[in-house]
Amino acid sequence: MARNNKLFFIAWVIAIIAMLGSLYFSEIKHFVPCEMCWYQRILMYPLVVILGFAALNEFYPFKYLALTFSVIGLGFSIYHYMEQKIPGFSSMKACVGGVPCNTEYINWAGFITIPFLAGTAFLMITILMLFVKKPVNLID
Repeated sequence: MARNNKLFFIAWVIAIIAMLGSLYFSEIKHFVPCEMCWYQRILMYPLVVILGFAALNEFYPFKYLALTFSVIGLGFSIYHYMEQKIPGFSSMKACVGGVPCNTEYINWAGFITIPFLAGTAFLMITILMLFVKKPVNLID
């Protein structure tokens, strides 16, 4: 397995774990996702397909697509985490989905929440994509 394939594969596994974790929280634990959680899901779920395809075919241009999704997702995760952890940061508007975005369903060790977990996954994928190198064509 080539170096890029390994990086794409590891990122793909991270995306799958994140997707399955979000499905576990909503479908098994019955935690209703807030609006910000939905945005993070919208950005994480396609990464499973994008990174899986890139890992199988060593398709270098998907690096940029994956980076786009992961960096934007990381931004949403950071914002969502700040809404949960910084007093007065959460918006005063009523939540559309019924669940306020500052709700903490889990709070492991006093700081690990669902947006923290999502942000960690987005950050790891981003870092892995930064290490993907353009393949060298020996025949030009």
